[in-house]
Amino acid sequence: MKKTIIFLLLITFTQTGCKDDFLNLVPATALSSATFYTKEADFDQAVNGAYVPLRDIFNSRSWLLSEMHSDNTYYARNILFGATEQQEDLADFADPTNNGISTNTHVLNQYRLDYQIIARVNQILAQIDDVDFDASNKANLKGQSHYLRGFAYFELVRYFGKAPLHLTPVTDRQGASLPLTEADGLYTQIIADVQAAISSLPTKANQEPGRVTKGAAQMLLANVYMVQQNWSGAETLLREIVNSGEYQLMPTYEEAFSDNSSNKNNSESIFEVQFLEGSAGLNGSFIYNFMPRPISPTELEPIMGTSNPQPINGEGNNIPTPDMIAAYEDGDLRKDASIDYVTLEGSLRSDQTYPYIKKYAKKHSLHGNTGTNWPVYRYSEALLFLAEALMEQNKSAEAIPFLNQVRTRAGLATTTATAQTDLRTAIHQERRVELAFENKRWHDLVRTEKAIETITAYGNRIKADPFSYYYPEGAQPRGNAFSNISIYYGLPAAESDLSPHF
Repeated sequence: MKKTIIFLLLITFTQTGCKDDFLNLVPATALSSATFYTKEADFDQAVNGAYVPLRDIFNSRSWLLSEMHSDNTYYARNILFGATEQQEDLADFADPTNNGISTNTHVLNQYRLDYQIIARVNQILAQIDDVDFDASNKANLKGQSHYLRGFAYFELVRYFGKAPLHLTPVTDRQGASLPLTEADGLYTQIIADVQAAISSLPTKANQEPGRVTKGAAQMLLANVYMVQQNWSGAETLLREIVNSGEYQLMPTYEEAFSDNSSNKNNSESIFEVQFLEGSAGLNGSFIYNFMPRPISPTELEPIMGTSNPQPINGEGNNIPTPDMIAAYEDGDLRKDASIDYVTLEGSLRSDQTYPYIKKYAKKHSLHGNTGTNWPVYRYSEALLFLAEALMEQNKSAEAIPFLNQVRTRAGLATTTATAQTDLRTAIHQERRVELAFENKRWHDLVRTEKAIETITAYGNRIKADPFSYYYPEGAQPRGNAFSNISIYYGLPAAESDLSPHF
């Protein structure tokens, strides 16, 4: 299918560490890094494999570690269901850590998925220049590889603040355990990787849909610069995206997001993770993870449109909070496009009506099997980043039109903010509602140094009024809720057992 990436499982490549040449000879019939990489198609397949972990990251991890780890979404407590501490710990800022180490499975899986990308890219970059094929195609594949490695390390540095820096294939046990590199060192490498990607990648018009592009790399580097408060550097990149003519806002907010099998990689999309409904194993299911529970087939079918709706029990996740719902201005068209409501007869609450994330609820055929893509970067975010970068350089008059482009599409009047302090508040608020449920809120709170203050107040509201945050009458948050508010996660305990450096 030309409009989606054909995701292929990457063969695990191995290398021996023996010094004797005859021991290093690999049988011609064995698939390994020594025999696999012989032609362009091999590297194309390997790059496809480097994208694969993104599907698991965005289907099952990022929303837990970022969106639910903020004041945008929470879980719908079902006191009759068994323990779900691992997910609740992330939403409740109660993940127990010891000497900077976490036993949370979701934290571990996120960490390992990022290193899967890194390991696969390192193998590609170590060998691609040894094989002769079309120079422009090689540059494209190298650019995609650099982007993916930079993206993975960007995730790691934002979640953990430090991580081992692997830039070459691991060939022995000793090489697998590197010292931790602090944030400055990781950012230096991220910038180098993404700059290499920018210089190598084609534009969106000249790239296979679904693969990263020059614009996607510019957006990633601009995001890095926004974190570092390199406002002028971000401005330069974001103006290039805006002036490229390759991106534009879709006419309505609803149209900005992929349908189940259409509207993918549209003109607003800078980069999105590809999913494909069907039996090939390329499908997503994140909208099902986001539904309040217990939900019956009768309640689920109108939302999903499937021919075989099934009941879902347990505990709902990523449920829009009252805080998020109240964040929309009167008349904001994004509210009804983003959030809808369902009444659950099986709920133990007297108020059995719950909000859910409508923007990802696209009609599809089979229960738990969707092809809706996940938006990583959209053009509206480029406009808001550009407005913010200009505002921080005291260029408010230049910033306001970019902010207003986003507001106008949302059906809102132009901003009344003019002073820098007011405009800063307006832009941050606009990011919250425009990018709601896209895994941006937690990272925005951290980079603007508002995380501790915001989450402390949010936790106090939940503890004071748990019913408004979807607890049944009489139920209370756990005693350790909001006891570990920190801007970083602990490093995974399972990985610390393998390394002397954690």
